[in-house]
Amino acid sequence: MLIDTPPYAPPTRAERLADATRRTPIWALPEVRWATAATALFALGGTLHLAGAPAWSWWAAYLACYVAGGWEPGWSGLRALRERTLDVDLLMVVAAIGAAAVNQVFDGALLIVIFATSGALEALATRRTADAVHSLLDLAPPQATRIVDGTEQRVDTVTLRVGDVILVRPGERIGADGQVVDGASEVDQATITGEPLPVDRSHGDDVYAGTLNGTGALRVRVTTPAGETVVARIAAMVEEAAASKAPTQLFIERIEQRYSVGVVVATLALFGIPLALGDSLTDALLRAMTFMIVASPCAVVLATMPPLLAAIATAGRHGVLVKSAGVIERLGRADLVAFDKTGTLTEGRPRVTAVHPVPGDPATGDADQLLALAAAAELPSEHPIGVAVVAAARDRQLAIAATDTFAALPGRGVTARVGDRQVAVASPAQLLTATDDEARRLVAEVESAGQTAVVVAVDGTPAAVLALTDRLRPGAASVTAALRALTGRSPVLLTGDNPQAAGGLAAEVGIDEVRAGLLPQDKVATVRGMQSDGRRVLVVGDGVNDAPALATAHTGVAMGGVGADLALETADTVIVRDDLTTIPAVVALARRARRCVVANLVIAGTVIVVLATWDIVGHLPLPLGVAGHEGSTILVALNGMRLLRRSAWQH
Repeated sequence: MLIDTPPYAPPTRAERLADATRRTPIWALPEVRWATAATALFALGGTLHLAGAPAWSWWAAYLACYVAGGWEPGWSGLRALRERTLDVDLLMVVAAIGAAAVNQVFDGALLIVIFATSGALEALATRRTADAVHSLLDLAPPQATRIVDGTEQRVDTVTLRVGDVILVRPGERIGADGQVVDGASEVDQATITGEPLPVDRSHGDDVYAGTLNGTGALRVRVTTPAGETVVARIAAMVEEAAASKAPTQLFIERIEQRYSVGVVVATLALFGIPLALGDSLTDALLRAMTFMIVASPCAVVLATMPPLLAAIATAGRHGVLVKSAGVIERLGRADLVAFDKTGTLTEGRPRVTAVHPVPGDPATGDADQLLALAAAAELPSEHPIGVAVVAAARDRQLAIAATDTFAALPGRGVTARVGDRQVAVASPAQLLTATDDEARRLVAEVESAGQTAVVVAVDGTPAAVLALTDRLRPGAASVTAALRALTGRSPVLLTGDNPQAAGGLAAEVGIDEVRAGLLPQDKVATVRGMQSDGRRVLVVGDGVNDAPALATAHTGVAMGGVGADLALETADTVIVRDDLTTIPAVVALARRARRCVVANLVIAGTVIVVLATWDIVGHLPLPLGVAGHEGSTILVALNGMRLLRRSAWQH
């Protein structure tokens, strides 16, 4: 167990969650204990009854069974009744008491036993869902070896701070998210990224808490606090998702109360009318109690959330954070996918391949001087192009000056004061006018080569054109093909890049429709236009300029590794480690979850209709009605749990 050591720091939410959701033994669940006690007492009563023991003895055993299996749902139902809410569990307890009132104590006790067993199985299924996700927190080892002044210290992982260096020996689990500063090894990251094979890690590479080191020793500098590691974020976000409710579930809850009241009214009518027509009290009450049992919507209530939460848990285990049960429903209904380009279909780490000074203005300097000015302006920026420009300047060992009055315009570029020069780095559309012939010629040359052109302006005059390229993400073409097969339509590319570069990439990955040269507001307008045509659009992006489109879309998916914080906050789903192949996998999983919900509702509704009709027009034995009703409840809960299986995730 993870514990804090001096100096004391309050536990984070992820740490509290870890303590609260450790895997619970079966016997520690109160539902299991009470169901076991009720079953034992029912067996004792049945034995005494069959053995010819005095009536008081088996009556006492049966009534004790009532108390063991029925007190908790009964008490819960009474408390709900005080809030003017009719709990379906209370209907079950009332039906059992009604059976005992007409000397059918065996049937009532059988109802209690099956009802308690059903509740125990539901609790186990729910616990399994929670354990499937929160067991991720146990992947991070409780202790790590910290290096301080060349000496090794064994410390609790929750005490690690950003900047600490830890030693990871061969075969050990890595104790924190960080960056390798020394050593080389292969790391099994399947628990976080789902990658089937270990990946090589050496100086400068990122590693994650809970992943398994291979045959080499690594020294890792901690980059993330313990409560904010990937596994902690997964658990925390799934906790939030589990607390949410899907639209289908909310609809069911809205009609549940009216339906339950209708069941009570129908039960009273089914008791009173036959009794008034001369039926015996026992027969009328048994028929009414049986109807109350079989018509109760227990299975309908459980039809929705188990499969949706199981899908969230399975996605979380594979590095996809789904923020709510409603998002799973929306993911399953998406019929058109729109991709951003840079940082989404590409790795988001473009590199500068050339610096072309614009002829005719020698005062602005040579290529290195212009690159240094551009890097100074881009230094505070988090945009991938800005990072590439700064990296190119550092690769050439250029001095990068301090800046004043930095400003970033999402989708446009940046401006800054560098010394006594006003520098702007932006797209050609933002900086070039019709009279900038030489700069336009350079831009055309760069774009005709399938590269991205960025203009550097100094004191309002175009001074250089930077050529950048970005590598396509592995598997991008197979991902677009899989999404085409799932939705029946080719994905769309939405990008602020030039049409030539965008068209070349689209052809490479198999995308037919390209919308290029888009500013953030243009992406929003495009998404709204597609949705106004009846499409449910899933937008995948990573940057600040994608956030408005992510918020506008039917469903937004953000790339978590390179994604900007605003995009991660705005999106409904986060791909933790930027693995594109998880997108069709999570969409397919969401579709299976929706099909499971529909199947559960059909099963629950059919059982209710068949049993209720049988009871009204014929004579449905109470034990058979109990078995059918509770059996359907257990069936829909277990059907939803199927999505926890490894085979449910087709990566």
